[in-house]
Amino acid sequence: MLEKLFKIRELGSNVRTEVIAGITTFVTMVYIVFVNPAMLAEAGIDQGAAFAATCIAAAIGCFIMGFWANYPLALAPGMGLNAFFTYGVVLGMGHTWQAALAAVFFSGCLFLLLSLFKVREWIINAIPNVLKLAIATGIGAFLALIALKNAGIIVASPATLVQLGDITQAGPLLAIVSFFFIAALLYRDIKSGVLLSILLVTAIALGLGLVQYNGLVDTPPSLAPTFMQLDFAAALELSMLSVIFAFLFVDLFDTSGTLVAVSQKAGISDHNGHIPRLGRALSADSTATIAGATLGTSTTTSYIESVAGVSVGGRTGLTAVVVGCCFLMMLFFAPLAAMVPPYATAGAILYVAVLMLQNLKLIDWDDMTEAVPVCTVLLMTPLTFSIAHGISLGFIAYTAVKLLCGKRHDISMSVWILTSLFILKFALL
Repeated sequence: MLEKLFKIRELGSNVRTEVIAGITTFVTMVYIVFVNPAMLAEAGIDQGAAFAATCIAAAIGCFIMGFWANYPLALAPGMGLNAFFTYGVVLGMGHTWQAALAAVFFSGCLFLLLSLFKVREWIINAIPNVLKLAIATGIGAFLALIALKNAGIIVASPATLVQLGDITQAGPLLAIVSFFFIAALLYRDIKSGVLLSILLVTAIALGLGLVQYNGLVDTPPSLAPTFMQLDFAAALELSMLSVIFAFLFVDLFDTSGTLVAVSQKAGISDHNGHIPRLGRALSADSTATIAGATLGTSTTTSYIESVAGVSVGGRTGLTAVVVGCCFLMMLFFAPLAAMVPPYATAGAILYVAVLMLQNLKLIDWDDMTEAVPVCTVLLMTPLTFSIAHGISLGFIAYTAVKLLCGKRHDISMSVWILTSLFILKFALL
């Protein structure tokens, strides 16, 4: 049955290898079940329900990707998108979390339509690569700011906006230890470094009496506080259109980049870079986002950590299915997730930020028409505390600089259209 479903031997693998690959991928990305609920709780979502939604949405995404697309690609609520959900849409713009969930739902529906009608390829190819890189780096800087703020390493200042916090306190110190510990473990190629760091800092905090022990295993928390709690009417207001677009836009490029990286590593794509069953993989991602929103979590997307499983031999959808089963088992560890303090996850968020900021090495810094829009997105995303504003200002900067420098031919029609819409957004909203 497994051979018929996943074509394991045909793709050069075996069941044992696929299971090991699935477990390997899981331990590299399981940190999300600790980080995501804590982040969504700041938006007012019940943390227990957010934990359950995170696990179930990840499992649904992995199962669809495994059974339908037959890819060794795991999914879960995405870092960056959850930060935009909480700090950008809810706390920044003042929308309710119910309206934000509806915006995620609509973005998933649009992503699905773009995938089914093959519009996605046109959009991806029409957007300059430098703007794709800029968006990733901007989100990385945004995540770094959030991690430093949550850990108390930086604090608000009436004179200078931000300043160094009291890093002699336990919280900031443990966050710093967590980040350095992750760096050391991953340098030694220990795949579960992020998870081990979170557990280590939590254990230290427990020993110091900073957190209370409530057990490790219990029945899964209820989804009732968040299940189908979407405010569709609020999400259709004019002010939410840019939010829906931002969710869609970031997920679109994040998923595409991850698919390319994983398919190349697994040897799935051909010598021309063509990815088989691409439509199915994209449909799996967008369907998982829709399901996750109805459950009560931010955008569910493909994880680059899937490369860890592929590197140990994962080649088929069975790898993704194993990851999904592991996420379902995590449902019984809600007390452990609730015990993890914010500074224990700050190191993990900083680690993700470092990964995203690595795109800066791909920028041609000698070309000012590329350096300026990248710097615009990189600086304005964290400083405006909004991924949507960072993207909008990046497009405007790209078009303006290219036009003034006599490189009008570099500006595609889609970029002209998007830039015009962004200018209208700032003018009218």
